[in-house]
Amino acid sequence: MYTLILALAPVLIILFYIYFRDKYEKEPLGLLLRALLTGAFITLPIILTEQWLHTRGNHHQGYMAAAYQAFIIAALTEETFKFAGLFLLVWRHRAFNEKFDGIVYGVFVSLGFAAVENILYVYEFGHEVAYSRALTAVPAHAVFGIVMGYYLSMARFSKKMRFYFLLQALLIPILLHGIYDFILMTEHQWLLLVFIPYLIYLWRTGFRRMRELSVNQ
Repeated sequence: MYTLILALAPVLIILFYIYFRDKYEKEPLGLLLRALLTGAFITLPIILTEQWLHTRGNHHQGYMAAAYQAFIIAALTEETFKFAGLFLLVWRHRAFNEKFDGIVYGVFVSLGFAAVENILYVYEFGHEVAYSRALTAVPAHAVFGIVMGYYLSMARFSKKMRFYFLLQALLIPILLHGIYDFILMTEHQWLLLVFIPYLIYLWRTGFRRMRELSVNQ
């Protein structure tokens, strides 16, 4: 039970924070639960897809192997499934009626996946991993969800550039996620030196996107 609490605590803290940042019209709890469960349920197809991609790219070495694992196996797979789940769930839903809503739903889907992933990691590698992921991987997944939701909202409330924003809602989280994983997977000291600055950049990006849509509802 203690391990489960360690794995879920950072997810719940961020979810509550995002929920209460929605200043105007709170989203339906039932729909938020569905968003969270959507993120959790896509874990299975993500794992299966990542395993299949891993067998296809096991001939890569060095930086190419790290790039393939980071950008294709992890980032492309995870963010594509998140985007598909988010889009199918809320795009035409009447509750998606304010710009900040996209961020809320994006984070709930993203952290639904992150919760399951965190449980798997913590049970496999122990409590130490729970503490490090609480400050790194879980907030990073939240930021990927914020960015995805931000651009989904821009697409939802824009007719002229709808396709452009939808494309950004998918591609920019893939890029951010890929860079995050690539830094870690190379295991080179000179790249690891930029990991903390990159985390700070992600957090600032997330807060900036939230602040922008909080003001421009």
